[in-house]
Amino acid sequence: MPFAIIFLSGGAILALELLASRIMTPYFGVSLYIWTGILSITLISLALGYWWGGRLAAGRSDDHSGRLGLLFALMPALAGLAIVLACAIYPHVFQPLARWSLVGGAFIACLIFLFLPLVTSSAMNPLLVALLLDGRSSQGGDGGAGRVFFVSTLGSVAGVIVTAFALIPNISNFSATLLVAAVLGILSLALSFRMSFRMQRRGLVRIAGGITLAVSALLIWQADEYTGREDKIAYSGAEWRVEATRSSLFGTVKILRTAGDADGRFLRMYFHDGLIQNTVDSQYRSISFYTYALEALTRSYAPSARQALMLGLGAGIVPGRLARSGIQMDVVEIDPVSVDVAQRFFGFDNKSVNVYLSDARTFVDQCTPRYDVALVDLFNGDGTPDYLITRDFFRSLRQCLKPGGIAVFNTFANLENPAAYRHLLATLKSELPEILLFQPDWPGNTHINSFLVASAAPLPEPKRVTLSDVPAAHGADLWDMLAEPRTITAEQIASGKIIRDAWNAAAMDIAADQSSFRQSVIDKAPPALLVN
Repeated sequence: MPFAIIFLSGGAILALELLASRIMTPYFGVSLYIWTGILSITLISLALGYWWGGRLAAGRSDDHSGRLGLLFALMPALAGLAIVLACAIYPHVFQPLARWSLVGGAFIACLIFLFLPLVTSSAMNPLLVALLLDGRSSQGGDGGAGRVFFVSTLGSVAGVIVTAFALIPNISNFSATLLVAAVLGILSLALSFRMSFRMQRRGLVRIAGGITLAVSALLIWQADEYTGREDKIAYSGAEWRVEATRSSLFGTVKILRTAGDADGRFLRMYFHDGLIQNTVDSQYRSISFYTYALEALTRSYAPSARQALMLGLGAGIVPGRLARSGIQMDVVEIDPVSVDVAQRFFGFDNKSVNVYLSDARTFVDQCTPRYDVALVDLFNGDGTPDYLITRDFFRSLRQCLKPGGIAVFNTFANLENPAAYRHLLATLKSELPEILLFQPDWPGNTHINSFLVASAAPLPEPKRVTLSDVPAAHGADLWDMLAEPRTITAEQIASGKIIRDAWNAAAMDIAADQSSFRQSVIDKAPPALLVN
């Protein structure tokens, strides 16, 4: 029984760490700073827990074995109660913390979510070693410490696997975290009834375990009501309800929908970890500017394209429109949930498009030069993952293109601090030297979609194009942007550093840029949309 308990509590430790990263993402993003906070607070908590457990085990009393048994059995319930408290608090305090400071707020958020549960659960290891020693007449060797930490570590591995492949894809992170708390409460209850060691005050352990299990179950039952997920949510100029939620290894997708008007017309939004990926009307017509920009640039600079590659599916609007015009489309998407969401909610027809479930980098590394154009729309968290903006990646992408082929990129630029964008441009120019930049004129916006057309060969003169169904709100901005391409000069990127697989010299600038973008998201998003 004690080793089974230590295995499960070890699983809870890593499950909680993984779930914390998912819960924090909509508030603090995915960056170097955030993971520094999670890992450092985790390690500090474990260290203090081991030290504290050792101190508790060192004390002597008339019934030392009974006292050790009580402490060992009580720790899971205390850890579970701390988790319940964190779940009750974080929907209300994480957004104010993020608005105050993404870096400092992330560290405080980690303390709220991880510190007490990890300290109490890790204290169980030295307490079990002391119990094992107390039950031996001979105290030679390591006293069972090696076996205790071996079993606990195996439990941590199991906890990660179960969380990643069973909990995260099937239930919300809020409920999954409370389920971990409930399991910890059950562990204390099990120990109070079945523990083979002596134990003082078994009734107290049963009360603590019962309370933990009861409040965890109550919050799981009332999760939607407590977090406001069933209420109307005012956002982006409309009132929305959460129509569906999909969890995957790559984040939490929420499908938002407005109420239909008298004619049954409504809007539907693809919302991913705090970010709007796309919005369509009830006829599946996109009202997101970037979809028309990518299509227009493709038609302008590759008017004779017959075969195109798109990296990143999203809602499937762009590849769907290009495929309907006769272009053979291959789409690479790493997340199966995106494919399902695009089909179920955004009118994506996968029969007209070849979808490859693969990592974009893996696909282009094995690619042959068969595409006239490649569209790149790769985002996770607050930007494109580092390994998808390196010179090595752009070299592989170039090899996917036919001679004279072009690449069209959807990117984000920080107009107030362009350092990170200069690194991207310098890196892209090292492999695809002919680049044009297109930016819409949106006064007052500091973070905007910026579109790049790049090629290894001189770019052709653009062909004048017309697009159907462009929303009136975007028409003038789109045509004005297409009429003003900007050439990238050596002076513009003189301070840019080339990013390589082996060394990302721009890591700190990129992290700061992503944090700045997340800050702008947090200032606008309603709290109910950030709880996942």
